[in-house]
Amino acid sequence: MDKIVLRIKELTDILNKANYEYYNLDNPSITDQEYDKYLRELINLEEKYPELQDPNSPTKRVGGEAIDVFQKVNHKIPMISLANVFNEEEIREFTNRIKNAGFKPEYVCELKIDGLSVSLHYEHGKLVFAATRGDGVTGEDITHNVKTIKTIPLDLKRDIDIEVRGEIYMNKATLEKLNAIREKKGEAKLQNVRNAAAGSIRQLDPKVAAKRHLDTWIYHLPNPLDYGIKTHYEALEFMKELGFKVNPASRLVSSEEEILEYIKEYTEKRGNLPYEIDGVVIKVNNIHMQQELGATAKYPRWATAYKFPAEEVLTKLVDIKFTVGRTGQVTPNAVLEPVLVMGSTIRRATLHNEDYCRELDLRIGDIVSIKKAGDVIPEVVEPKIERRVGTEIPFKMIDKCPICGSELVKKGNVDYFCVNDACPKKNIESLIHFASRNAMNIDGLGDEIIEDFYNEGFLKTIPDFYNLKNYREEMINLEGYGSKKVSNIILAIEESKNNSLERLIFGLGITGIGAKNAKLLASTYKTMENLSNATYDDLVDIRDIGEILARNIVNFFANPSNMELINTLCDLGLNMEYKGAQIKSNEAITDKKFVITGTISFMSRDEIKALLESYGGKTVDSVSKKTDVVIVGEAPGSKYDKAKDLGIEIWDEDKFREVVDSLS
Repeated sequence: MDKIVLRIKELTDILNKANYEYYNLDNPSITDQEYDKYLRELINLEEKYPELQDPNSPTKRVGGEAIDVFQKVNHKIPMISLANVFNEEEIREFTNRIKNAGFKPEYVCELKIDGLSVSLHYEHGKLVFAATRGDGVTGEDITHNVKTIKTIPLDLKRDIDIEVRGEIYMNKATLEKLNAIREKKGEAKLQNVRNAAAGSIRQLDPKVAAKRHLDTWIYHLPNPLDYGIKTHYEALEFMKELGFKVNPASRLVSSEEEILEYIKEYTEKRGNLPYEIDGVVIKVNNIHMQQELGATAKYPRWATAYKFPAEEVLTKLVDIKFTVGRTGQVTPNAVLEPVLVMGSTIRRATLHNEDYCRELDLRIGDIVSIKKAGDVIPEVVEPKIERRVGTEIPFKMIDKCPICGSELVKKGNVDYFCVNDACPKKNIESLIHFASRNAMNIDGLGDEIIEDFYNEGFLKTIPDFYNLKNYREEMINLEGYGSKKVSNIILAIEESKNNSLERLIFGLGITGIGAKNAKLLASTYKTMENLSNATYDDLVDIRDIGEILARNIVNFFANPSNMELINTLCDLGLNMEYKGAQIKSNEAITDKKFVITGTISFMSRDEIKALLESYGGKTVDSVSKKTDVVIVGEAPGSKYDKAKDLGIEIWDEDKFREVVDSLS
């Protein structure tokens, strides 16, 4: 048996080395025939001795067992996205903000790959799981598919615990080959590399993903200081040394001019690259500077993404249709002759409102210019007036709801609303909102499925989600469904009952309450009962809840039908309590504002923030007279000097350790 174990290890090492040389270095040392021979031998040995199989065996590259559903994964360090800039002026605004903060940084310019973000986790150098970005806090476990991507090492070159992040993508040539095969089979073509990569990685069967020949670039180490790394460029080199595929186009630059030169260079090279890029990412190189600059609730202040100018194409405006949203707002939409814009077939585009259509003088039958705003959302730019032939029909705003026929009411200067609470389309949009990712996050219930169930009579009100299981057989018999799909939907619905309170608050659709304020309300009041009893005066005193939102909340809970809905959901078993971290009390921390500067040796910055927040403290990015305490570690920046000038209390590392020790 010892000989078998040694041979399996030998074959594993040979195949891992060959994969790295072929896919990362483009310099294979063995032939394809030799590779296939070794792989077949390893497969045979694993089949004969299943107890010796390694979860990270090279044989898993061809796909293992299929899964039934994607499991949720919480990111210990959130995967926040980047703010976008679109021109030279905005790039200079970004760099000037950093200069005005007292820094003279170097930057790293990187290509912005058009694909799907991924987080890879290793323990003792072995891949243990991989996850999507999701909403930045919670993603999905896609390990079974990631193992099929041959540029992702299953075993690193060092025995190390580490998380790295990057982009899963599909090469242009791969997409062309796949579409040629699909066309021969009479299957629909994959529209673009981004959708193809995302669709491939979300296959339940990894054998499907394996056939898609996905690729990766790794570009981010979330906690570089833990490894003694002090710059982003060093982190890229470190990850490359571990065996990850790092894009060689990344470049260290020292000025705005060099940033602009890099953008110009890759704007010209873009079409000749084997993969799609949709912009350039610009990052401050020094990690301590990154930490000093900090982040907003959504974006880091030390990085931004320049997006290439949107591609514009011409097509015909065939019709203008009106849609009704969950709030009753009626929006005109362009119906277009299908046209390919940046890899996607566009058939519809929003026209925003009546004023937008009149300002453009849009007419049905016009030849119009279409672009993707931010490379994502299709938008009508303008009509080509010189192409008119005289048969075009001028835009006319409707005065009745296109769904229920009720008279529309104009609110404000621009928008029209259907005020009929029984309007079917409003109901459908409310159901879609309730099931959406930031609300109850019911996986598998997309817009079209909800509309199908509504039209079939299975789903008319929010409580009906939790009675859909009673229509199991009817749903299975619908075209395009089936037992497995329906079972997954029912399971996701049942799991949503356990969501923390903030998701339910957001899902109820209280006017003006977004996901962030829903969490603020949930963490403040802890239970739905407490929130429903909150007074206007209580609410208006909460940070970020002003007079209008406070009135909207009070009015919502004053409506008997809304309280009846909440009571029904409670009876159906939905959680009505906040499950987030409970706030503890400590005299040194509670209700105080903290600024962190420099590096604390025994705790990361994210851990410090989490600790302070768990005791009711708040961390802010800049020092002011309202700051209570500045925590100072090694190599502090200008914030330390400002704190001394203002006479603000300063905790050095020893003092902070005393406070931390007193909490345990």
